Parts: sequence; C-alpha cells; structure tokens
Amino acid sequence: MELCIDRLTKQYENKIAVDRVSLQLTNGVYGLLGANGAGKTTFMRMLCGILKPTSGTVTFDGMDVSSEEYRAELGYLPQDFGYYPDFNGMDFLLYMASLKGLTKTEAKRKSKKLLELVSLSDVAKKKIATYSGGMKQRLGIAQALLNDPKIIILDEPTAGLDPKERVRFRNLIKELGTESIVLLSTHIVSDIEHIADTVLMMKAGQIVFNGSADEIDDLEKFYLDEFEEE
Repeated sequence: MELCIDRLTKQYENKIAVDRVSLQLTNGVYGLLGANGAGKTTFMRMLCGILKPTSGTVTFDGMDVSSEEYRAELGYLPQDFGYYPDFNGMDFLLYMASLKGLTKTEAKRKSKKLLELVSLSDVAKKKIATYSGGMKQRLGIAQALLNDPKIIILDEPTAGLDPKERVRFRNLIKELGTESIVLLSTHIVSDIEHIADTVLMMKAGQIVFNGSADEIDDLEKFYLDEFEEE
C-alpha cells in the first residue's frame, strides 16, 4: 500500500504554492509541519483531488487521484470543516455516510461507533449548532473515518481542542496509523512529536525535511530555527 506523489506542483500566476514535491507514503503517521502560507493546505487539497495540480501526479496503488476508487479510500478533514447547524450529530454522520455509499445498516453501526470513539455519544441527538468548537472538530474527525479509509488527510485537526481532547486525539491518530496512511498538518509541534512516525517540514512550497522525529534532539527548536526568518 503506497501513496505516490511525483513532482506535484501548483502555481497561481506568479506564485508557486507547491513546488515539485515527491514523496512515497506507506502505513504510518506523517506530521506535516509548516508556517501559515507554507503550502500545506494547497498540497493536501491536491492529494484529495479538490485542486488540480499544475503538474505532477498523485496515485494510490495505481489508482489516480481523480478516480472514484481513490476517493473511496480517502478520509478528509479540511481546515474549515463545514456542517449543517440544524442537523444533530447522528443525523449528520448518517447523511455523510450515505454520500460515501454506505448502506443504512452499516451507516448506523459506523456512526454509533465513531460517536463513541470521539466521545460525542451523549450529545448525538443535539443540534450541531449547540456544539462547542472542540465538539464540532471531533465530529469532523468522525466523518473522515466513516468509510474506513486507507488514506486519512487531516488539515489542522486539533484546532479548538482542549488539552485533554488533544491527548485523546493523538492516541486515536497513533492507532489509525497502524493500518492506514495518516497525513496530519499543523503548526503546533507538540501535536505530532510523540505520534508521528515521520516528520515532514514544508517551507515555500517545498519539503525541506523528511525524517524521523527521533533524528532530532529538540523538534520544536529545530522547527523554530528552520522558520525563524518567517
């Protein structure tokens, strides 16, 4: 199982947002670090097939990013997670499950299981409009996992989570990485230093570091030194 990214590039007029990125990702947790404007979100949106690259390719076990087969293996939580405020948590997951092609029986089973996983069972019947920011973010994580994805892409997923929720989330991500490719973007070093198998650092649209966190004595200092000019 391999996600192959070959010379992926995105250019907007005179600005190159992502610059010839090549990576081969297998099972595990990949932490994508970078300052705001480094190109992380543009990169992830191309991996999800939302943005068309200027050049380069993305394939998963031979499946092109634009194919239905690829999307069936994908779970995505965007930075700006959209929701329907009048839906309750359970109804929202059931709706998202139907869009992902799950049967009614499977949708109910998975939705109930995921609400328990992200600790929202007690508010499953409450309107999303009443949820806190952290609760909405946990619901977003749940919807990304509905189809048992092999590729999980999470853009700033810990936004709005309190310290306890962050710990719970990190434990969940570590577990998911045993059977899936998890790519998690953040500018908060502590979110990934204990769970990422591989750390990727992006600067000006390029990957400037690709290696294990164990290779670095102080990841936060290394990161700050790398981006001190920005």
